[in-house]
Amino acid sequence: MATEHRTTKTDDEGDGQTRLPLGVSVAAAAVSAAVVLPVLWLVKTGLEVGLTEALALLTRPTTLEVFLNSAILVTLTTAACVLIGVPLAYLTVRTDLPFRRFWTIAVSLPLVIPSYVGAFAFVSAFGPQGAFQRLLAPIGIERIPEIYGLEGSVLILTLYTYPYVYITARASLKSMDTTLIDAARTLEHDRWETFRRVTIPQIRPAVAAGALLAGLYVLADFGTPSIMRYDVFTRVIFVEFGTFGRDTATLLSLQLVAVTLFILWLESRVRGEERTTAGGRSRAAVSLGAWRYPAMGFAAIVAGLALVVPVVILVSWLGTASTTVNQSLAFQWSYAANSVAVAAAAAALAVVAGLPVAYLSARYDGFVPTAFERLSYVGYAIPGVVLGLALVFFGSQYATPIYQTLYLLVFAYVIRFLPQSVGSLRASFLSVDPALPEAARTLGQTSAGAFRYVTLPLVAPGLFGGAALVFLTTMKELPATLLLRPSGFTTLVTHIWTAYESGYFGQAAIPALVLLFVSGLSMLVILRQEGYDVK
Repeated sequence: MATEHRTTKTDDEGDGQTRLPLGVSVAAAAVSAAVVLPVLWLVKTGLEVGLTEALALLTRPTTLEVFLNSAILVTLTTAACVLIGVPLAYLTVRTDLPFRRFWTIAVSLPLVIPSYVGAFAFVSAFGPQGAFQRLLAPIGIERIPEIYGLEGSVLILTLYTYPYVYITARASLKSMDTTLIDAARTLEHDRWETFRRVTIPQIRPAVAAGALLAGLYVLADFGTPSIMRYDVFTRVIFVEFGTFGRDTATLLSLQLVAVTLFILWLESRVRGEERTTAGGRSRAAVSLGAWRYPAMGFAAIVAGLALVVPVVILVSWLGTASTTVNQSLAFQWSYAANSVAVAAAAAALAVVAGLPVAYLSARYDGFVPTAFERLSYVGYAIPGVVLGLALVFFGSQYATPIYQTLYLLVFAYVIRFLPQSVGSLRASFLSVDPALPEAARTLGQTSAGAFRYVTLPLVAPGLFGGAALVFLTTMKELPATLLLRPSGFTTLVTHIWTAYESGYFGQAAIPALVLLFVSGLSMLVILRQEGYDVK
């Protein structure tokens, strides 16, 4: 178990307090100020709406319906993620599941597929007159249940968010001291009772954290509810903005941010209550007996629905792509180059911006380093559609030189996904013994030199892992890209969305497959950097 190394006293102390490095602190403060800027602008815009009008907008029946729809979607999807993610984590860690190494990776890969691409595929496969309906037509089945609405939204979002629960639960199971399980078995507890009384309490914080992350993703998702025609916050905000309903869009955005911050507060409480159990001694895998192949069937169904269905549908679309459509819908490789370029720029800048914040948080105690770290997570609390809306308002009125430029788009990506960089870098800094750079200082190196030649090489795995994660999520980001991209600038996700809205699904096949391929490569980097042990 890693030990947290923090600076406590230095020769430069004053009044018994550790003196923070000035340059690093100024850089961290600048990053924190940039992150909170969109929220402050959103609050300012919301305050410009009169109190009477604001109350009328927030209490009208359609607004309450949107709130209830969002709450129901988040609750049902999160519960489904737990019901799928926890059993899969247990099967791949504790049991003799056949082909366990393969299933360990296969059931984590749905993170690569954007949920809106999955929604495209499922509508094409199971929607009215879809592929599945055509297969059943010869035997007299003319109609299948509607996939649109709440049920379809829950299905799609569950398939592409359960890995949050699966990965966190799996990590907790791997680090858990299995001697506790052995002790329970010696007390003649059967397998289920041991799981209920020993395993569940140990992994509950990790499962809760993963479930809250899944809920946060669902609350912020725009593409899937839009495709499934289910009115939630993100869809209504985007529609209102497109129809010049600025006041309604702003107030709904503030309401959504408030709900999201509440979920993040719950997550921080769960993280604060976590306890790590030392040990983790290995024990023989639990024998599934007659349940081995049904358990493998469960993993196969989940992976098949989440991975095979969209890939098969996308490949089938290749044959339906029309060569006579408008030139704007024809795929060009420059779209892939645009996506990679802005994602790489966002990943690099997110790492650079995250370095001072992560360094202070890992090396120094106190209110200021903690505040910088917490503020860096504000961007994650802002769904892409809300962030895009805030920056559209701000850029069009106060930052016109960068409005509708790549600078503002990349800025939005960095704010949105900075926590992924900070979290990865902070964990790496905590694993480096402060005595190492101090030794370099005694040998004549400056502080900057000690960081460059000693600390930076040691935190490189976390740096590259965080960059790969930012790259992956930026490649998939839809609403912020739609709202902030420069005129004429097309990426893979914007081309996919344009093809969908135009009704030419075939034209989305190539960009979607390219997106999956590039995202898959970045996922491999993440797994490799994190040492994803599948034993």
